[in-house]
Amino acid sequence: MFYLGMDVAKAKLDCCLLLDEVSGKRKAKVINNTKSGISDLLAWTVKQNVSPKELHVVMEATGVYHEQAAMALSDAGVMVSIINPAQIKDFGRGLAVRTKTDGVDSFVLARYGALLKPKAWMAPSPEARTLQVLLARREAIAQDIQRERNRQEKADATDTPELILKSLEDSIEFLVKQLATLQRNIDDHINKHPDLNRDVDLLQSIPGVGPQVGGNMLSVLSSHHFESAEHLAAYLGVVPVERQSGSSVRGRARLSKTEPARIRAVLYMAAVVAKRCNPHVKGVYDRLIGVVKLKCLHSAPPCENWSIYASA
Repeated sequence: MFYLGMDVAKAKLDCCLLLDEVSGKRKAKVINNTKSGISDLLAWTVKQNVSPKELHVVMEATGVYHEQAAMALSDAGVMVSIINPAQIKDFGRGLAVRTKTDGVDSFVLARYGALLKPKAWMAPSPEARTLQVLLARREAIAQDIQRERNRQEKADATDTPELILKSLEDSIEFLVKQLATLQRNIDDHINKHPDLNRDVDLLQSIPGVGPQVGGNMLSVLSSHHFESAEHLAAYLGVVPVERQSGSSVRGRARLSKTEPARIRAVLYMAAVVAKRCNPHVKGVYDRLIGVVKLKCLHSAPPCENWSIYASA
């Protein structure tokens, strides 16, 4: 297997093909971030005596700019791995790489693939990709509505011309209609696909999970393969990260926050509801609060967090 690191940008892809893992012999090429650019890349690798089936491409998750390249490579039979940028940054530090250029980053990605052999990325189904786009658009419209309502609130509190007030009112009315239309499109899309419909019903059968949480979690679960609930929690960035060393370092545990903040924001509100109506979640919540109170009672000097949890 030959490893190719791909540093992704909006307009171009910096590629580094690792020909020899021991000596570090490599070839570099820069291509356009388009489907034709991917075709040029595959033709170039063939000239290097590397067929698509022997190629393992490693890239970072760079917003949406990596998606087209990943899909095109996957469709061509190339093994693709998409890695969290934070992991690549830490790996580069481990290699004592100080230089930060696109070419060096692509080499670090190739070395990451050769040493760690990351798992293959599974391309999401067409219906899952459509659901992702619909949900992202709905979220954008909902944010626009909130911004316009904030502007309307400020306008009502000041001496604002009637023309501006009417413009804000019309804008909000239009966006609300758009949001309702998008929600109908999302519901229709889920109902058209039995697998999506079955999964969203299962998700919403959990106390505390409603249509919004169910739809967003459905987009995550249908676009990624998770071997366990722990892997899903790690992807969402809700696993605790401890910071303790010896007798002097006693940092507070925090969430890892490694992946989509938008999903975590949705899950937060679901957790607030679930701790009241979901017996399992309530039991876990009460147990954790009890642990915090116990630590605060035995801390010296008194724990600064006690005031937060005293009324829990």
